[in-house]
Amino acid sequence: MNPSAVPDADRHPQQRDTLCALVAIKSRAHCKSRLAGVLAETARRSLVRSMLQNVLEAVQAAHCVDELLVVSPERDGVPDGTTVICDSGHSLNAALTQAHARLHAMGHAAALILPADLPHLGAHDIETFVQAGWQSGFAIAADGARRGTNGLFLGTRTPFTFRFGADSLRLHLQEAALRGLSPRVLELPGLAFDVDEPADLAALGAPSAPRETHPCQEATWQTLARI
Repeated sequence: MNPSAVPDADRHPQQRDTLCALVAIKSRAHCKSRLAGVLAETARRSLVRSMLQNVLEAVQAAHCVDELLVVSPERDGVPDGTTVICDSGHSLNAALTQAHARLHAMGHAAALILPADLPHLGAHDIETFVQAGWQSGFAIAADGARRGTNGLFLGTRTPFTFRFGADSLRLHLQEAALRGLSPRVLELPGLAFDVDEPADLAALGAPSAPRETHPCQEATWQTLARI
């Protein structure tokens, strides 16, 4: 993700402004607690690592991203060489807010905020979303239910308080309005599907049309076969 290798077409028109991606993940022990009724802790951890790996690989493959940082209280599942901004583990939203505030001083004009539980996310989804973000100044990716937030694009000059959690789409739109931002809401396949509920797990593990098997799906099929 060398900035010099990023095509001009993927950039904001004003002097190749740079973009930093922040991938957010909680303590692995607290991830996907709503799946506890159908998956043992070891299986949940394996699924979380697989989804995190997919998100990181998608970000690294996207030509529009100049730097990648993981916001997390631990390094579990984070490859060597990837920078982790450590949060206290008490509030991922607070850690994201602090990390976003640092990006302008680091020289980045914009931030891409992604959760770590997007098993279908690809580089094309990111590039499409970021292009819309550069055009509008603020973009938000809705989840499939149009209640949650699975991606944010925003500048680094304007302070922003993150509201990930229940009803986060509405809360992030309210926050954007308070900051004088004009949001563009997008629904992209790779950004719409996340894994929170047992039904999501079933959807992830169910084979569909023939296609290349993704590591997240393979891990999930093996897990479901043991239930």
